[in-house]
This record gives sequence, structure tokens and C-alpha cells, in this order.
Amino acid sequence: MKVLGITGGIGSGKSVVANLLRHSGVAVYDADARARAIMVEDEKLKAEIIQLFGAEAYFSDGSLNRAHLSKQVFTDSVRLNQLNAIVHPASGRDFLEWTSRHRENGHPWVAKEAAILFESGAYLACDKVVCVYAPLSLRVQRVVARDNADAQAVLARVARQWPEQKKQAASNHLVINDGHHHLIPQVMEVFRWMNNFSAPREGSGVAHPRESS
Repeated sequence: MKVLGITGGIGSGKSVVANLLRHSGVAVYDADARARAIMVEDEKLKAEIIQLFGAEAYFSDGSLNRAHLSKQVFTDSVRLNQLNAIVHPASGRDFLEWTSRHRENGHPWVAKEAAILFESGAYLACDKVVCVYAPLSLRVQRVVARDNADAQAVLARVARQWPEQKKQAASNHLVINDGHHHLIPQVMEVFRWMNNFSAPREGSGVAHPRESS
């Protein structure tokens, strides 16, 4: 079984691409959603988070106080690295369990959607990677509308991710989600490539095959 990584900058639309593949029958692991769930479900991880960030990291009902954690880590790279150092290994174990279940069911491909696929090192568990691209101004506009966020806060999050050129250079395919290029044909090109276990013909669509660096 092979693993396709799906990544892109915040607001690029990687979740839209993941959902299109999901509707085409590809099992998709949402790394960000699962990380949030694990931070609630994994008692050992919860204890480590409380030790680092205090009991206020969780509400009285046991749910995650995301606002408190965000305030702690998104203005302090040291604290962010501390959080990632305990969450990423737990997420890695969860992903391995998830892939094992799908391997037993005979799936030829699964996909992993992750905002920081490269930054976290999770790309090492992927056979190929798709990078979803959108211009920065459009990405900020999308996130401000989606999360009711401040534009400067969005830009601060962008600054902590790999630059677009670096992500694209390390990926095998580029999907452009800028509102001008049709998205569905690009994703279907990737899906056909997955089914054929070979890259699409050069020039056959906007999703371009790239050699891994």
C-alpha cells in the first residue's frame, strides 16, 4: 500500500483536494483533525500537555482549550516546538495504526492531509506528495473569512510554514487552487495517476508530475 501526502499553505484548499479524492474512493487521514482528537483521547499526551501548559489547557468537560494553547504557542516558537515534540510522535503512532487497518483491507493507496507535512517530517512516511497552491492574498482572505481571524495573525502562521517554492520543489505534483484553474480536472489527473501507478503524461493537465528531491 502506498501513501499520498497532501499539503499546502494555510488557506490553499488542501482539504478541498482531500475531499475530492475521498469522494473518489481514496481513504484520507486528516492529520490536523486527528491531532486535535488525540490531544483529548490520549491520557498520557493530555498529562504532558497539562504539565507544559497548565490545567487551563483543558476545559472542565475535558475538551481542549484551543484558544489558551494558541495564545501560548503562536507567539513563542520555543513553546510551539515543545508542543510539537509531544504531539507529533503521538500523531505518528495513530497514523501507523490507521494505515495498518487500511492495509489489511487491501487498499492500494491512502492519503494523508497535513498542513505541516514537510515541517514535521511526516512526508518521510509518504510515497508521493501533492502540494496545493493558491496566491498568498487569496489564502489570507479565505482564512479570515473562514475563521473570523485577524489578517496579521494569519500571516504570522504563514511565516511559520515552509515557503511555497520550497514546498513545491519537494513535492511530486502541484495542484493550483486559485479560482481560475479548474480544480476537479487537476485532482482527477492525480487520481488517474494513482490508479495507474505512473505519472500523468507531461502537458496533460495542470497537475504536473515532479521528481522528488
